[in-house]
Amino acid sequence: MSEPNDAHVITEIKDRVLTIRLNRPDKKNALSQAMYTAMTEALKQAAADDEIRVVLFAGTRDAFTAGNDLQDFLKQPTRFNDSAVGRFIDALGHFPKAAVAAINGPAVGIGVTLLLHCDLVYAGENTRLQLPFVNIGICAEFASSLLLPKIMGHARAAELLLLGEPFTAAQAREYGIVNAVLPDAEVDAHAFERARRLAQQPPNALRVTKMLMKRWDSAQVDEAIQLEASHFLPMLRQPEAIEAMTAFMSKRKPDFSAFK
Repeated sequence: MSEPNDAHVITEIKDRVLTIRLNRPDKKNALSQAMYTAMTEALKQAAADDEIRVVLFAGTRDAFTAGNDLQDFLKQPTRFNDSAVGRFIDALGHFPKAAVAAINGPAVGIGVTLLLHCDLVYAGENTRLQLPFVNIGICAEFASSLLLPKIMGHARAAELLLLGEPFTAAQAREYGIVNAVLPDAEVDAHAFERARRLAQQPPNALRVTKMLMKRWDSAQVDEAIQLEASHFLPMLRQPEAIEAMTAFMSKRKPDFSAFK
């Protein structure tokens, strides 16, 4: 398997498990377009390689991902399907094999929404998750406006999406986003063992069962992704988002008092 084309994404194959590890610790693994492209390439190669049966997403010891690198993210194309993010969302959303995630530290934005498209998720006890889309003047993505209410009910999903406040690994487990919470130092090993166990299952039975589980929602998920994107990308260039991101860069509190 060829190496991804970005040094901030490291891949390793062991026991038929492909680990895709985010490795930009100085930025808390904030995702650049090049990192999205590398992850997409790895997923496509994994889908086509019979020797790979499971993909495992992981970060560094202190962070899964702080979300998108805002300065890089604003450079993306205005058409969702032409963007590095859009191609990654399509690759993971339609990935036919089992996907597992091990998360530690901050898991922000797409660091949470991608978990909704994994089959098993394990979190360190000090993980802090956050969906701050509204806080920065944009809307939910990766079908999270559909999947979060479906998983945990409208009231809990509304609290996470509309207020955008951090929540704990224990809450994520209670809400049905993660399978188990473990000591931080044990998360990677536990997630890998679960991934390896999946890789020992009959591969066709695993793929068909995953397909059947996703089959009933797949058209809705695709529709939600496209509908969210049709609002998300224009909102990036509207005054609310500009104020939020300018304030973030300037390390000040945004002021939305004049907006309607």
